[in-house]
Amino acid sequence: MSNSVDAGRFNGRTIIVTGAGSGIGKATAVRLLSEGARVIASDISQPRLDELASESATDSLVIVPGDVSAQADVDKIVAAAGGRVDGLVNNAGIMDAFLPTAEITDEMWDRVMGVNLTAQMRLIRAVLPTMIDAEFGRIVNLASEAGIKSGASGTTYSVSKHGVIGLTKSTAFFYGPKGVRCNAVAPGAVMTNIEAPFQSAWAGERLGPIMQTTIPTPAKAEELAASICWLLSEDSANVNGTVLMSDGGWSTV
Repeated sequence: MSNSVDAGRFNGRTIIVTGAGSGIGKATAVRLLSEGARVIASDISQPRLDELASESATDSLVIVPGDVSAQADVDKIVAAAGGRVDGLVNNAGIMDAFLPTAEITDEMWDRVMGVNLTAQMRLIRAVLPTMIDAEFGRIVNLASEAGIKSGASGTTYSVSKHGVIGLTKSTAFFYGPKGVRCNAVAPGAVMTNIEAPFQSAWAGERLGPIMQTTIPTPAKAEELAASICWLLSEDSANVNGTVLMSDGGWSTV
């Protein structure tokens, strides 16, 4: 795995990236473009996508604004690929204000699950027929440190990311024999603009000391993009159903 761009690595490949307007998604889209891919970039923010398009200035980028938690927008994203999808990066995600179980609202639960887990399932479900027909597909789901341990987020976010790992492993099991690999990347702290305010005094009391003493230096979004692109590439040909901890060693603490 390298942070160095491998020009031409994804020549001829069409890859969908959600949450591509900022952070890890944007860094991944930019790297994929630099390595030869045609990228279908989706984000809920039209201005962020417009900025990505302006900075990239290439016909290999197709921007699709939309909310991945809405089935109609999932359909629109997949349709923009034009019948061929070689790769999918399920990156879009939101936090949960670090609410512990007793403080979860139905609105928070439904929204976080809809974006972080249900949307990933719907996108995978939508691209699988094309990948199975081609006997080729590479799927990378964004999990999280919170998907493997407590003490990294609120309850809803943690549950959603545990679900992403289950979705990843089950998809890999069922469709590996069809030429489709499905893996997950689990970041720790990353320097992005995602909003993650504490809205619970109890969560602050429980999580605050952990986060102040155990979290390694936050990674750059480009470092996560390198991990994602490695899993999309043939350098990881023997890797399927795994969770790649790209967390600076946080999971060892």
